[in-house]
Amino acid sequence: MIYCLNPSCPQPKNPNNVRTCQTCGSDLKLNGRYIVGKTLGQGGFGATFLAVDTSLPGNPVCVIKQLRPANTSNSFLKMARDLFDREAETLGKLGNHPQIPRLLDYFEEKQQFFLVQDFVKGSNLQKEVKENGPFSEAAVRQFLTEILPLFEYIHSEKVIHRDIKPANIIRRGMDKKLVLIDFGAVKNRVNEEMAADLSGEDPLTAFAVGTPGYSPPEQMAMRPTYASDIYSLGASCIYLLSGKSPKDIGYNSRTGALDWEPYVNTSSHLKQVLGKMLEMAVRDRYQSAQAVLDALEMEAYEESLSQGLVKRTILAKQKQTENQSQRSSWNFELAESIRKRRIRMGLPTSQTRDLSQGRTTGGMSTGGRSKGSASRKLTAKQVVTQYKKGRRDFSQVDLYRLQLEEASLSKSIFRDANLMQTNFSKADLTEADFAKGILRRVILREARLSKAFFSEADLNKADLRKADLTLANFQGANLTEADLSGANLTNAKISEQQLKQAKTNWATILPNGKRALW
Repeated sequence: MIYCLNPSCPQPKNPNNVRTCQTCGSDLKLNGRYIVGKTLGQGGFGATFLAVDTSLPGNPVCVIKQLRPANTSNSFLKMARDLFDREAETLGKLGNHPQIPRLLDYFEEKQQFFLVQDFVKGSNLQKEVKENGPFSEAAVRQFLTEILPLFEYIHSEKVIHRDIKPANIIRRGMDKKLVLIDFGAVKNRVNEEMAADLSGEDPLTAFAVGTPGYSPPEQMAMRPTYASDIYSLGASCIYLLSGKSPKDIGYNSRTGALDWEPYVNTSSHLKQVLGKMLEMAVRDRYQSAQAVLDALEMEAYEESLSQGLVKRTILAKQKQTENQSQRSSWNFELAESIRKRRIRMGLPTSQTRDLSQGRTTGGMSTGGRSKGSASRKLTAKQVVTQYKKGRRDFSQVDLYRLQLEEASLSKSIFRDANLMQTNFSKADLTEADFAKGILRRVILREARLSKAFFSEADLNKADLRKADLTLANFQGANLTEADLSGANLTNAKISEQQLKQAKTNWATILPNGKRALW
């Protein structure tokens, strides 16, 4: 099918073998080179189409964005042309970034304006949630970690996107990278003077102010700032976590703020971060993408401090127990020496004093165990039972050498846990969080670990043969001598250096979807 772009054409669909619209007679080859195949989306100010470029070998696929002015008055056409030039200028400036579609062409034809961009094959995040359900907290954290550096880049170029929402973020199919689209609402004349003078807005700012619910109050009042994109990103996170758009959630009747907290189930720290992203007043909100990243990383720092205190307390208790044990051993030896001497002297031994416990025994010390030596270690049965009852957080727990093969523990949190030599072969650990965990010589052979989070984990000599590691995150993890033979690493976040440290073979599927050379 070939689509006619004449906005007044009553029947724009045409068969593939014609080059002139059968209804209105318009030339179907736009600008002498583009043939439009189907509509991708429509809005009040224009439409987006999938097309092929017949002027290049192989007729590559591209996206054509058509800006359709609502009327043809000179003032309105000038405004539309300025808006069109603004988007083209922005895409030309930003389009070299790998997470922004490139601008291939732009032109005006019959008082209509057209932008041609790279076609990004993939699925937007709104569609992902509708098809697969809400994101986990770990997935949202990973989303923010990936998208915030892109925001930092855009804002450094003095551009405010103004229409951040899940529908405008595509997960590219070939590498699963997040791509930001639809720069039609951008404001790219940002400087310190304009930020200070809120009355200096140009007429274009009154149009395309973004999407209600995702846009903050100052943006709806035609006074956007960089922090406006931060608010929209926070509202997008609420959708990813809950599956509900902001307009379906409602607002606090007293403050006017989005009443989102009852709809999400996350850690208190992430709630604090999202809360500051969604502050109504600009001055109370994060002022930059880097500030949000710093806040997310601060949790790891705070956890490290907390864990340091816990570990110091445990070490102190262990030292105390060792000292008590040494004293008990010395007292036992003394008691035994006294008992033997009494035997040699022919004296009774039934009332020998047990010096290790401070009580009388029938001759020898029982050497009882100190109350302070109780272990935090769980058994395999306890882990499975507690998981079935709803427990998901096993952070800092000692699971050393447990037999958990074929266990169903998806979305469990094993942060900073001791999993050394634990057997998880063929277990379901989808979206599990192993950040900073001790996984030396852990057995994860044939385990399901899609979207698992291994940030800064120690996987030295881990057995990951034939494991499903698609979309897993190994950022900062130690993979020295880890066995990845036959593992599927499609779209996993893992560096070349980490792959060199690990063992791979011809059956290993690399992040780019290709087999490893071996």
